[in-house]
Amino acid sequence: MTTGWRNAMAGALVFAALAESVVRSVVVGASLQSGLALGLLALATTVPLVLLHPVPAAVAVTVASVLSLALFDGLSVAGLVGQLFVLYRLGRTGAQVLPTALAVPFLVLALIRPSVLVVLLASLGPAVAWAGIARRAQGEAQVHHAARQAVAGRLVEHTARGERARIARELHDVVAHHISMISVQAETARLTTPGMPVAGAHRLSEIGDTARAGLIEMRRLLGVLREDARTEVAERQPQPGLGQLNELIDEARETSGAGTRLIVSGAPVTLDPGIELAAYRIIQEALTNARRHAPGVAVDVELRYTREALRLRIRDNGPGPSPSTGGHGLTGMRERAAAVGGTLRAGPAAVGGFMVEATLPGTTGETT
Repeated sequence: MTTGWRNAMAGALVFAALAESVVRSVVVGASLQSGLALGLLALATTVPLVLLHPVPAAVAVTVASVLSLALFDGLSVAGLVGQLFVLYRLGRTGAQVLPTALAVPFLVLALIRPSVLVVLLASLGPAVAWAGIARRAQGEAQVHHAARQAVAGRLVEHTARGERARIARELHDVVAHHISMISVQAETARLTTPGMPVAGAHRLSEIGDTARAGLIEMRRLLGVLREDARTEVAERQPQPGLGQLNELIDEARETSGAGTRLIVSGAPVTLDPGIELAAYRIIQEALTNARRHAPGVAVDVELRYTREALRLRIRDNGPGPSPSTGGHGLTGMRERAAAVGGTLRAGPAAVGGFMVEATLPGTTGETT
């Protein structure tokens, strides 16, 4: 109910209560003092609805109603409606104890001086008070439900965005290499096969062109799937594995101008391509971070093969982590490890410098 309608109803109750008290005084032939007291009590049961806030209005109307019932053994119809209205409105404000307590005097009167009107108020008072409380609880439940739905919608959207990024990454990692190899092999066959007919060379050239066009279209599609990194997806190259780790170490030495050692322990075993890719990217990112935050320092890259896991350790002898270091490198490495069922820890090394340790699931297979 809007404030305007509530005030209009309260005003109507005020005039109705005053008119009823005047008629009642005339009908029963009450004295001037009694008629005046009855009129004032009738106004007291309705006027607070307009002038006061819910709590003081409920207290004032209840006191006036109890006095009217105790002194004159009666209450105007407008006063009865006003009493029930203030109890309901008080329940709607969220109060629970007060509206119940204000209904107690009517229960006491019903035991002491039972009458139809008193018994009616004693039964309806608590009922309307709890009806208001229930209506308030229902409204709050609807608000909370809407808030939960909004949060759930945002969570689903965030999850979907992350899933799109994961799909884009995995699709590119798996497919781009093979498409590129088709293009390279077709071009190689065209250039190295002696005495090839012109039509055959033309067909191989078309195969290469088709593969390159497919790779461009795939990257464009991945850019749509991964809206948060469209440019990054388009710029990616076919993904390597641990077979290219020596080239990565050599490149790190040339770029940084410092010593970078590769330490391998255990018998190398055949790993899933996704695990090799994750290991390569973790090492690559760790070396990049070392060059960025500790330029010129020596770095050790250790691979330890076991039947159960591949353990990586990349440690530099620099000053350790910088509190101003930003970016998403460490987060990306952790996501890489988690995507293949592994774990990653990064932080200061016990003997100084910074260390990245990752444990990736191993695959029992033939030694390489």
